[in-house]
Amino acid sequence: MLDLEKHAQAILEQTLTNGGRLAELFFEESSRTNLRFEDGKIERVVSGTEVGVGIRLLAGERTFYAHTNDVALDRVLDAAATVAGGASAERGEYRFDFRPERFPLAVRRPAHEVPAATKADLVKQVDAVARAYDRRVVQVNALYADSVRRVTVVNSMGRFVEEARPQTLLRVEVVAEERGVIQRGYKMIGGTLGFDLFDDEDPEAVALESARQACLMLGADPAPTGRMPVVIDSAAGGTMIHEAVGHGLEADHIEKGMSKYCGRLGTMIAVPEVTVIDDATLPQRRGSFHVDDEGTPAQRTVLIDQGRLVQFLNDLRTARKMGHEPTGNGRRESYQSRPIPRMSNTLIAPGLVDPASILTGTSRGLYVRQMGGGEVNPLNGDFVFEVREGYRIKGGEAETPVRGATLIGNGPDVLMAIEAVGRDLGFGLGTCGKDGQGAPVADAQPTIRIREMTIGGTAP
Repeated sequence: MLDLEKHAQAILEQTLTNGGRLAELFFEESSRTNLRFEDGKIERVVSGTEVGVGIRLLAGERTFYAHTNDVALDRVLDAAATVAGGASAERGEYRFDFRPERFPLAVRRPAHEVPAATKADLVKQVDAVARAYDRRVVQVNALYADSVRRVTVVNSMGRFVEEARPQTLLRVEVVAEERGVIQRGYKMIGGTLGFDLFDDEDPEAVALESARQACLMLGADPAPTGRMPVVIDSAAGGTMIHEAVGHGLEADHIEKGMSKYCGRLGTMIAVPEVTVIDDATLPQRRGSFHVDDEGTPAQRTVLIDQGRLVQFLNDLRTARKMGHEPTGNGRRESYQSRPIPRMSNTLIAPGLVDPASILTGTSRGLYVRQMGGGEVNPLNGDFVFEVREGYRIKGGEAETPVRGATLIGNGPDVLMAIEAVGRDLGFGLGTCGKDGQGAPVADAQPTIRIREMTIGGTAP
């Protein structure tokens, strides 16, 4: 078995045989359990452990990477030699006086200590509660998942860091049907916790919320079409800020000229009421960690400060290339992937306005209580988002539920069209995809009002 404290220097020196400015070893041991409950029975149980090592070399402007799931020393040295074989560069200055820094598993109820039968009972109960909500509920899909990633990062700058990262989540999707109309409700909870997630979160409430949403939308009117004011409740989470703004502030998009925010550092890109932050240090959020996947300490990074763009999200490579400090946002899906700049927990900071007054002060428009999926083009900031739960606004009230609405707009334009920022804050969570890699994230925003957006719907 690989003894990293004993062998890390030899592996890194092998990686640097033909020069380079940074050699890195990423060791990972991941264990996970997934239970999927569908059609009244457990459809799938997946449980297992995976171990592997990734070796990376930065040489000039090039990145060389290899990985192996055979962690015997000779196999890892072979991977290091493969990486070194592609390089031909000057050898930089390196430090191998490692002083290991460790962040062990720190949860009240480690999920791996909870019997599988207890987890199965949880999803069965969720299914029963959702089905009992209303006779129109015809299908319930419940997913329980827990994992622990134990990662070690050692590099030629003298960094040696170990961290155990737990994740637990529960996702419930409910399908309701009436007179041929089918609607879905969806709710997910989770974070960097163990089974203690359910000490503070009620799984039955997740089921009830999913069922409520699905049944509510059965009686909803077709969504309106056209330009109108939009109020997005904090309960919707920060999907829009994550997709429409956050990706455009990741430094690899900036260096490639593939972001609307290229060349905008130091300029006003939002109204002064808007401050955007990426913060991996928030306790127990899904995108939280102590160190990123390059061993850089997690940080609270202000990206937009009172409307002014002040920072991008960097990993070690982009920070060096752009002459910036790394922000602790170098993340990877697993040892098989190279690190790239990624968001962690991204949010619009709370403002000063009473959130209730934002709705009551809006005479007409669309009120968004829950967002769905969407897509964005980082190059120009254009986006389309599904509204999972929305209402027509009339006379300051969320009057009539509507279905089939989409928000169509442009991230930079929306930042300049925000009229009010509430003093509340609501979180969402998910798995963000980029360059074929998934990363656990959270996003958040206060209740906000946008002066005008294009609504795609089926009603005039």
